[in-house]
Amino acid sequence: MSLFRDDGIVLRTQKLGEADRIITMLTRGHGRVRAVARGVRRTKSKFGARLEPFSHVDVQFFARGSELVGRGLPLCTQSETIAPYGGGIVTDYARYTAGTAMLETAERFTDHEGEPAVQQYLLLVGALRTLARGEHAPHLVLDAFLLRSLAVNGYAPSFGDCAKCGMPGPNRFFSVASGGSLCVDCRVPGCVVPSPQTLVLLGALLTGDWETADASEARHVREGSGLVSAYLHWHLERGLRSLRYVEK
Repeated sequence: MSLFRDDGIVLRTQKLGEADRIITMLTRGHGRVRAVARGVRRTKSKFGARLEPFSHVDVQFFARGSELVGRGLPLCTQSETIAPYGGGIVTDYARYTAGTAMLETAERFTDHEGEPAVQQYLLLVGALRTLARGEHAPHLVLDAFLLRSLAVNGYAPSFGDCAKCGMPGPNRFFSVASGGSLCVDCRVPGCVVPSPQTLVLLGALLTGDWETADASEARHVREGSGLVSAYLHWHLERGLRSLRYVEK
């Protein structure tokens, strides 16, 4: 029997029995973890209120054996709130739908339980903090998170230089399957020709240039969101259910 302590973001919950829940979290040190929280669905349980989606928590786990992720699910025996991001997210539809898409994305990019994914974890914490504070438009925060998640997982798109030959940008054509912007010589069937301002916006979201991103026109934001969604779906091989509800 072993005790483990880690901090993490609650991604989702599932009912178990009459009063328990299975909590899925993205943790700093152990990656994605599923654990059983006993009695958290009882109305008098203060413990359960801390283990809702979007919550940033410090958690203690009790597991059989020397590894946190093993044959059976560990028990979540203690939880302390670090930051209740849900309070600033769930009361606003645009923030809630964007945040839900972030949680689903983080879970999809951490396929194997127990494998640390520190960069993905830090991205999620920063994105939820920004979303809860309302510092930028929710759909922009979401697109920035999606692009950076793709980047840290090895799928960084190019929005300037040619993704095939490296010809300095800007380049007119864009191909999801080819990795982003393409020059005239490297263009492939199925390329689209987004506006130059859209590619500038996407580059700004990827690099964190919020001054440029916040000043973008709505039509370029919509076009950019479509490219981000298509690029994400291509690399995940199936779409995110929550993206269809996001306000653009």
